[in-house]
Amino acid sequence: MYISIFNEIVRIMHEDYAGCLDKRGQHRPKIFRQRIVDLEKSGKNDQIFIDIVKDYLLDFQDRHIHLGIAGNAASKVTTGFQVRRFRESLVVTRCDQENRLIPGDEIIALDDVDVLELVQRHKRQLMETEAEREDWESILPLYTTARVKKASREIHSLTLQKAPKQPIPPIYSFNKISNDLALMVLTDFMDENAISELIRENEKILGSVENLVIDVRINNGGSDLAFLKLLPYLFEGETINLSDFDDGQMLTNCTELNVDLRVELLEIAVGRVKDEETIKQIKELITELKRNRGAGFVELNFGTKEESFVLPTKKGPEKIIILSDVYCGSSGDSFVEICKHSSKVTVVGRPTLGLNDYANLAIKKLESKFELWYPTSKLSKVEGGKGMTGVGIQPDIYVPWSPAHLQEDLDMKRALEIIYATN
Repeated sequence: MYISIFNEIVRIMHEDYAGCLDKRGQHRPKIFRQRIVDLEKSGKNDQIFIDIVKDYLLDFQDRHIHLGIAGNAASKVTTGFQVRRFRESLVVTRCDQENRLIPGDEIIALDDVDVLELVQRHKRQLMETEAEREDWESILPLYTTARVKKASREIHSLTLQKAPKQPIPPIYSFNKISNDLALMVLTDFMDENAISELIRENEKILGSVENLVIDVRINNGGSDLAFLKLLPYLFEGETINLSDFDDGQMLTNCTELNVDLRVELLEIAVGRVKDEETIKQIKELITELKRNRGAGFVELNFGTKEESFVLPTKKGPEKIIILSDVYCGSSGDSFVEICKHSSKVTVVGRPTLGLNDYANLAIKKLESKFELWYPTSKLSKVEGGKGMTGVGIQPDIYVPWSPAHLQEDLDMKRALEIIYATN
């Protein structure tokens, strides 16, 4: 069973994956196929199979690819806390399920392996060259003990606990901080209905407040449609033509499998969305996908493309600061990239994750047991080496991350300095 599933995954990555042409020859299925043959001889173990295939998929260096148990493909095992590397330490930044650590504690070794050696060992998994952009969440559970340095400089050993990561509820909030300042926090763009309602409830403040800070430093993506109703408040002029911001073509690999899988997901979305204009746009996408079924890489052409991409502006804040970080990706990347075209917007913080070279995921069920999530579209500029992978969307004002961020919100401090700067 495992071999047939793996062969189907390899076929998808060769033919249906959006990066199949750009990354040809980059992956080595023979090595991993042999490991799966050995696994089948020794007995079935779903988790070992998943681990082997994930190792194979790392060759593609694409964070948009996931494999896991059906219905839970993006699930993760966690140690209950998050870290960020600063120089030679992994600094604890958040404790969700681990009460033996506090933010600011430093991990200086895992299983007696120093952090800089760990960086080299896990280069494929980290996929980054800058310390502040590294994601250690999937690496920590691979180890049993951590050497921890406390603020008192005391060093002790900690046995790591492992558990399924618990989902963190999204935050869609809008608060007026003062007469001339409001703060909006959006930790994803997955619930178009909730975000539209948040905007509707606060449209008077959006139209009258002088300054606005939008915090997307943590934004787990979702759908670009979810932030379209916010854009009119963030731009100057009478209209916003989103097509003016295109930097190359979006090419969709319209294989028969990709079209069938994406149409299935889009039809589910139609049943969930309340906004009629959004439903119309989704149905147009479905029609265009079906029209190109089996055509390979094409630029989808909507009959009402011009109308769909032009939005009338609304009276909005004069100064807008967007806070960004590497934990902002996918539709979060898109939001920051689009907003940078507004003369009213200044992006402060660190570059976003940069997931959108390959996007628009399909979900393929395998033997009713596993799911493979993979991108079906790509930006044409990646062919010229101008993609965002490993780079992200750059802020206008870069604020390097340091442990001092755990004591004071240095990004917000910089934002307020910009807002209240005098001539």
